[in-house]
Amino acid sequence: MNYPTYRDWLFSVKTFAASMLALYLALYFQLPRPYWAMASVYIVSNPFVGATRSKALYRALGTALGAAAAVLLVPPFVEMPYLFSVIVALWTGTLLYLAISDRTARSYVFMLAGYTMPLIALPTVTNPGTIFDVALARTEEITLGIVCASVVGSTVLPSRLAPTLIERADAWFRDAAFYGREALLGHLVGTDISQRRQRLASTINGLEFLLSQLSYDHTHPEILARAEAMRGRMQLFLPMISALADPLAALRNLHVRPAGLDALLADAAQWITAPLAVRARDMHDDAGDPVADSLHARIAALQPERESLTGWDGALLSNALWRLGQVIDVWQDCRSLRALIAHESAVWQPRYRHWRLGGTERFFDRGMMLISCLVPVTAIIAACSLWISSGWHDGAAAVALAAVACCFFAALDEPAPMVFRFFLSTCASVVFAGLYLFVVLPHVHDFAMLIVIFAVPFILIGTLIPRPQFSMVTMLVAVNTATFISLQGAYDADFLVFLNSNLAGVAGLLFAFVWTRVARPFGAELAAKRLLRSSWHDVALSASSAPLDNQRNLASRMLDRLMQLIPRLAASDEHRHPSIESFRDLRIALNALDLRRSRRRLGGDLPDAIDRVLLGVSAHYAKCAEASARQDAPQTLLHTIDDALGRIASHGAASVAPEAPEAPGTPDTPATPPGASRRASASQRWMSDARHALVGMRLSLFPQQGTNPPHAAEVHA
Repeated sequence: MNYPTYRDWLFSVKTFAASMLALYLALYFQLPRPYWAMASVYIVSNPFVGATRSKALYRALGTALGAAAAVLLVPPFVEMPYLFSVIVALWTGTLLYLAISDRTARSYVFMLAGYTMPLIALPTVTNPGTIFDVALARTEEITLGIVCASVVGSTVLPSRLAPTLIERADAWFRDAAFYGREALLGHLVGTDISQRRQRLASTINGLEFLLSQLSYDHTHPEILARAEAMRGRMQLFLPMISALADPLAALRNLHVRPAGLDALLADAAQWITAPLAVRARDMHDDAGDPVADSLHARIAALQPERESLTGWDGALLSNALWRLGQVIDVWQDCRSLRALIAHESAVWQPRYRHWRLGGTERFFDRGMMLISCLVPVTAIIAACSLWISSGWHDGAAAVALAAVACCFFAALDEPAPMVFRFFLSTCASVVFAGLYLFVVLPHVHDFAMLIVIFAVPFILIGTLIPRPQFSMVTMLVAVNTATFISLQGAYDADFLVFLNSNLAGVAGLLFAFVWTRVARPFGAELAAKRLLRSSWHDVALSASSAPLDNQRNLASRMLDRLMQLIPRLAASDEHRHPSIESFRDLRIALNALDLRRSRRRLGGDLPDAIDRVLLGVSAHYAKCAEASARQDAPQTLLHTIDDALGRIASHGAASVAPEAPEAPGTPDTPATPPGASRRASASQRWMSDARHALVGMRLSLFPQQGTNPPHAAEVHA
């Protein structure tokens, strides 16, 4: 069992102190519901001051927006209860959709505004004249709690987010080093490797939200930019290692490995698993990384001669070395950025540069988002209908908590289990609140004694809030217990009122659980299937002749979708597991984009050959998307790729053919003009890019054909 750390105890004591300060001030200013100030402290508090500030700001904005909506909508529609129920549901669903569409800390504004409106509006429908007072009081109480949480969190031993960023980055480095080493040594599949792949993707996804909070932690903009760059290169590492594994596997199966390649791979694996630099100057860009520089020099020495590139063995080796160089550059960038972020010093110069870097587009499954938002909308309408038809006086509390529960977990693939945990934590809060309200509080006569009797349970619960596995449940227990006790300036408790009002909330959560279970019986499998189908659409688009507004954004969208897909797939040791196949899909799309870029710079019959390849790839993936199932790539596409490789090989052979001997007595051949030499070099570079893309595409589409040379790739003099 892991006991609370010093940091956990510090956070819990600070949060409890802030909650007691908020409660004292609320009682002093005679606010109608002082317990909301106490509860708000536990809602917005976070172990890190930046996260607390961002959540506090966004909670204040969300509360104000929700309260304003309640004030505007209750008076005109209070006499039309069913229509008002629909309006409340649509408001909540619309704001929830906006919240899910924003993957930064800013999403809390929309989430809170979505369920704050029913929390304020529904209890006042029987007395609409009080709506403004209730909205104002709730805003004041919540703002007071926010201010207290922010002030205490910022002034009393504040904890910064930057160290947590380093901790999470180091966890990624441990998993990535293991994954990279295994891939370089030829271990491509296995349950442990698959689990590391899932953790790597999950860490990258979690960093996106963390980085959105760094600006509230007084983080220097340059450090924030470095953190964004580090996350971007972390995203690239997995696909690059996957792309490198294919040609390495083919070379191993061909048994034609050149001398020095195994030693190079072993040394690269050892360098990847080496300890991270502990000092910023160890990664100073002026000095560089001598080990990485040495690896690059050995890669250059192993490059096949131009004549060898006309054969399959040479093309495979060239592709593997090219991708190994990219992996080394990306890993070096990640290490450098990690050291510079940790020590906030030195100047970073990127090693890996590519025209495709810089895309900002993210992928959102709009269909699943609509389904996620329809569940709360229909739950609110159904719960309101039951409340109206039954005439239950406290039914508003049931509807409000049902709305809160459905909104909290709407973005999850399987929200029902978390809604049930919400239900259980609320039941526990009702019991705790009842014991305090009817057993303990009658013996309390001053605020100091109140602090003493609250200290032990709330501080103990608070130590579990920083732990991800307990965070949601313990926070809900603290918030609900503070709310259900309903502390006022004077003791005034009625057991029947307490039981009726709080059982309404429990009933609402039970209804939310049943409704969510019925309305969303599907889980991660459907989400993964939709992500796969969408990825096939984008692969078809990348290989089509349709104009692309921004290839960088298309690549960014596909990479972001892959990071969403991998954690949804179960760990497996299968060679054809969807996670491995999905990396191949991404590589095919990126290779298609490279081919589209290269074909414009090539002459002769090469553009037509490349167009036929792209057309075949686009048709194949369009077929997969239409069938909603992965299809085997047709053999005709293999022949088309082989034909394009053969034509590139023919051009390469022609470019390196020996010159005819000079005839006796003829004048010396004039020197090649510099411009022609540059054009020839550029043409070779574009042909090399096209060759790499075609080899990668062939290996990804037909991994079992890696040992079979293309039928037209070999050129015989």
